[in-house]
Parts: sequence; C-alpha cells; structure tokens
Amino acid sequence: MVPAVPGELLEPQRVHDVVIVGAGPVGLFLACELGLAGCSVVVLEREAEPGSPWRAEPLGVRGLFAASLQAFHRRGLLPPLLAASGVHDAPGPDLDADGPPPIRGGVGHFAGIVLDPTKVDLAALPFRLPSLAPDFTMTSLAAVETVLSERASKLGVEIKRGVMVSGVAQDDEGVVVRAGDDAYAARWVVGCDGGRSTVRRLAGFEFVGTEPRFTGYTVVATLANPEVLRPGINLTPTGMYLRLRAEGHIGAMDFDGGAFDRSQPPTLDHLQTVLRRVSGTGVTLREVHRASTFTDRAMQTTTYRQGRVLLAGDAAHIHSPLGGQGLNTGLGDALNLGWKLAATVHGHAPDGLLDTYTRERHLVGAQALDWSRAQVAAMAPDRHGQAVQGVLRDLLGTQDGTTYAFGKLSGSSVRHDLGSEHPLVGRNAPDFRLGDGTYLADLMHDGRGVVLDFGAGRRLRDAAADRRSLLRYAAGTAKDDLGLGAVLVRPDGVVAWVGARDFDHKAFEQAADRWFGNAGT
Repeated sequence: MVPAVPGELLEPQRVHDVVIVGAGPVGLFLACELGLAGCSVVVLEREAEPGSPWRAEPLGVRGLFAASLQAFHRRGLLPPLLAASGVHDAPGPDLDADGPPPIRGGVGHFAGIVLDPTKVDLAALPFRLPSLAPDFTMTSLAAVETVLSERASKLGVEIKRGVMVSGVAQDDEGVVVRAGDDAYAARWVVGCDGGRSTVRRLAGFEFVGTEPRFTGYTVVATLANPEVLRPGINLTPTGMYLRLRAEGHIGAMDFDGGAFDRSQPPTLDHLQTVLRRVSGTGVTLREVHRASTFTDRAMQTTTYRQGRVLLAGDAAHIHSPLGGQGLNTGLGDALNLGWKLAATVHGHAPDGLLDTYTRERHLVGAQALDWSRAQVAAMAPDRHGQAVQGVLRDLLGTQDGTTYAFGKLSGSSVRHDLGSEHPLVGRNAPDFRLGDGTYLADLMHDGRGVVLDFGAGRRLRDAAADRRSLLRYAAGTAKDDLGLGAVLVRPDGVVAWVGARDFDHKAFEQAADRWFGNAGT
C-alpha cells in the first residue's frame, strides 16, 4: 500500500502500527502509551536535537496540574518527573487523616489573579482522596520530554529527529508519511506537531475559532534597572507584564490585536517600547538574549480524526498560554487516545471506541479555549476589562469562587458523559488505597484497566479473569471506598462504572463489554 502524494514517494521499508509526528510532551506521552500496549511506533521530530533552550528553564517553564500529575503517577513516572523538575522532598499526603486531604502544590491563577489554595472548599470535592501525586508542580518542557523519551526508548519506540514531514496520504488500509527522501507507512498517523501542525494542514482538517486581541512577549534580557518591575503578574491600565523568578525573564501582553506576532523578529528597541508602555515604567533593556511572541488566537479542529489520521495537543487546539491549560489539555488528549488506538490496532476495540476520542476530548478542548478567552476579556486594558477584573477579584476571593477555579484548573471538574447518573462515572478516578497499602495508581503501571472489588465475596473475579489481558483485578477493603462496592476504571483513569454494595453483576459485564469488548485471555 503506497498511496500517491505530491512528489515522488519511495517504497516504505516497514509498516508501523502508528507514526506519531512531533516529539513534544504530547507525542512522547502517546508514544509511551502505545509502546506500553505493544504497538510498533515511530516518532518523527523536525528538531535535530533535543534540549532546545526554548524548552528548558526559564523559557520552557510550565505548570502541571492534578490530572496530568496523576497520569504520570499511574504509569510509574511521577518520581523521575519530579526529580527532573527539581522537586525534592515534597511533602506527601497524610494517609491517616480523615476527610479530603488539603491542596498540595498550589492552585494557579485566573486572568492574573493568583488563587489562594487555603480557600478551596474541600467538602465540595466529594471524591477527593489522599494521593502521592501533588495537585500542582512547576516543571519544564525539557524535563517532561527527557523523562518520556527515556521511557519510550525502553518500550521500543523509535524516535527519529531532524525529520521534516512534507506529505501525508491515506487509503482504507493505512497511511504513508513523506519526510524528505523517506517514506513511513503505518496503519495510523497521529499529528502531535504543535499549533502550526503540518499534519493538520496536509490531512485537510478544518480549523476554526477566534482571532487574537493581543501580542504576547516572552523575553530573557539584561535589565539596567530591574527593580522598577514588580515581581509576579501585574495588570496595568495599558496591558499586563510579569517578572518571573529567573533573573531577566519577563513577559508582557500588548493589546494590539495580535498585529506584531511573528511579523518580524522583536528588536531590543521594540521590546523596550512595549515593556515601557504596558508597565508604565522607565525600564531599560541593555541586552536581549532571547525573545519570542505569541497571541491569544483560539482555534480548534472540528474533529480530531480524519480517516486514519488523528490529532492531539496543540495540533488540534490552540489558545493563549494564560492559566497553563495547553500542556495539560494535550497530555489529557494523549492519555485518552492511547489505549483506544492501541485496542483498535490490536483488533479488540468495541465498535465505535475510537470515535469516543473526539466525542470526549473535543468538548474538553472547547472548554479550555473558552477558559482562555474569558481571561483575555477580563485582562483587557479598558474600562470594561477593569470593571470585570474588580468583580472577579471579589468572586475569586471567596471560597466558592476559588473552589470553582480549582476544579477547572486541576481537571477535577471534567466529567465525560458515559450514560450513567452516578456522579463519579466519567470522572478521573480517586486514588483508592487498599488495605495492603496498594494504591489504584500502583495497579495501572502496565496500562490496563482496573477492577476494584471492595466486597468480601470477590463477585467480579471470574468476569474480570475473562478479560485479564485488558483488565487487572484487585479485591479487598479500602481505606475509604466512598461507600461503593466495586469500581471499573479505564486505562486512562476515567471511572467507567461503579457498583453499590449490592451491585448488579450484569451491569458490570455490560460496562466492560462497552469499553473493552469481548476479548478473552
């Protein structure tokens, strides 16, 4: 199978299960998920070498929220991730405390308004249980990529760097990706190649949304008078600027309708003019070491799948970096897609399983875009924006307001509609702790789904054994079982079914069939 693409294609030497374009965090996390499931995977990355200065500190600094950290925890990658991120001796949870545990690691901000983690209403988080994963940590793109690259290589994933994709063509049997003089054939292709995705363009995805209102700047510079810039996030009558923890690392938002972004390289004079305007100070730049621009353009593909080509991360949705949702949303895409695509590759996916990827993640992506748009509207340097800022400061200073924002940022408010009225179904599973000290996360290192049977009768043992290649069964009492008799958790950590103390055995089998099919041993 070698479908035609513009130009001459060489005959591929090997057919992989999946070709992933892009070796950023999203592409590498997906590669790890597929490799864990026994798929043959090759990752094509345009950058010749890892470790770009743009991805290391300070320019590559990002925040990881609870849902992302739990994903790393469930694959046994949390300790190396925290170590690579420079997090040492982080306080762990109080495993013997009653009630939901306090927030560990911070909450974040909304529209530049920093949230107070002590104001989160823990009683309003009914499924919160102690976990070794913190709620938030700072890291860098380089740290995440290092950890994931090492794991992917151990799983047999092939990573090719310095590869520029120039063609994508598919038929009913597979896809061929052209890169220079080489051709890569696969059964599936996933574009994880960023906001200016080549795969998205070549495969003809529709990309729609809203145009920008500002040009943002990220700068590493030597300042003659750094003391004139206040630390942290600063909203001003003419825009926003921030001075970060690293010396000379500053940022700014200039509400120019996105006119300057990438129109030309930002010069020292231009950057100084913008910084002086938005900060209202006489800040002086002596030397600019690195500078980049971005906007709040918010766009999303109408579907995440076109035939045998799929998209994840920024290739499927872009928005401003306000609130740090981009990386976390992209990792969620990879986690959701990985096990579904692997099941499809291996031929045991239930009908329509892969279609649930777009259905579940497109809504999450749309919500992230709106979260970004709302912040931009609130930060506008005009009378309307300033009025909204005042109202938001009052609301986010309350317990209810902070709790609402925490739910959005952490991912704990995400709930997929899986057809059940139980409020836990469709949510990220709490980290149940069994009586022997085993956490749910410990049972998910191999990428399988999990059946937790809290009853004494082990009523689900035989049904789970019929699917033991796809499901891990664990029985026993739990430190806190939330009043449940049993729980079925998908490989991505989403609760697919819960049973009460007197649960219906057939209901479990129906849920298992829906998500795991009838594959036997």
